[in-house]
Amino acid sequence: MSKAHTQHVALVAGANGIVGSQLVRVLLKNRWNVMALSRHERVSDENVTTVKVDLTDRQQSESVLSKLHGVTHIFYSAWLNAASWSEMVEPNVTMLRNLVTTMENVAPLETISLMQGYKVYGAHLGPFKTPARESDPGVPGAEFNGAQLAWLSDFQQGKPWHWNAIRPGVVGSAVTGNTMNLALSIALYASLCRAHNLPLRFPGSAQTWHSIVDHTDAGLLADATLWAATHPGAGNEAFNVNNGDVWRWSELWPRIAQWFALPSAPPVRLSCAQLFRDYQAAWRDLARQHQLVEADILKLSDGHFADFVFGWEYDMFGDGSKLRRAGFGGGIATDEMFFSLFYQLRAQQVIP
Repeated sequence: MSKAHTQHVALVAGANGIVGSQLVRVLLKNRWNVMALSRHERVSDENVTTVKVDLTDRQQSESVLSKLHGVTHIFYSAWLNAASWSEMVEPNVTMLRNLVTTMENVAPLETISLMQGYKVYGAHLGPFKTPARESDPGVPGAEFNGAQLAWLSDFQQGKPWHWNAIRPGVVGSAVTGNTMNLALSIALYASLCRAHNLPLRFPGSAQTWHSIVDHTDAGLLADATLWAATHPGAGNEAFNVNNGDVWRWSELWPRIAQWFALPSAPPVRLSCAQLFRDYQAAWRDLARQHQLVEADILKLSDGHFADFVFGWEYDMFGDGSKLRRAGFGGGIATDEMFFSLFYQLRAQQVIP
């Protein structure tokens, strides 16, 4: 191992999520030393050091984190959910603040990478300007991504380390059990349609059917995040990260149906959350018949995030050219991303 690699020590917050878990894999592939923060679960990789800490607890954070002297890069994709956007702000800013203020006193920090999303552009509020660009002005109101970056950029003033803000579209991953995995929800829905000899109807409105949504492969996102964290010209910059293409659901959905050998049908507003509950028994039968790894479909996905995405009756995409102009050259066709994820889910015996 080279000297440069031995000096790279990553601290990953949110390492069990669809973003963090892929980032851990990419860091290990690039021969980084990796520590993963976790409140409850251990990271399932023997090459990762798990640090158990509750970042909402300042005293515990200081006690645990003050022992981590070698960390050079923090990758932050942790978040706490709450009943409303406004209630998410305080705990999520607190978690980031407790981590950063402790680590900068004990470790030779170089970069803090903050995972965000299009909520900083107001995407969660309704129709917004597209393509969203990093130079777009902020949106008033309570939103924790923006509040975190406001605190972090202010706190960084005069410090030797830098920050990056990473803004993906809808992330594509083969990780199961995560509420924000759209590809998995689609795969479960398509598998149920195939088992019941039904066409794959788009579960959204006619407006959503014709809207544009960009996507971000989890592997591509991890590569871009690592690039931004180590590229000398990327400090204190925000970057949209997407696959590099745009699709309307009206052209992407028939491609997905074709992969599952299903006919596509006109859109009807359906709830994946309700369908998964209705078909729990049917999924158990499928799992038994095909020896699938999980017989409870709700442990794989509750469908709520899919309902959220398919409820967007407006365009949802950003301009990813800033990242590529800065020097990152990665990209993937979105239909091929979905096909790859479906292959992985089938190979893992998640779907029949």
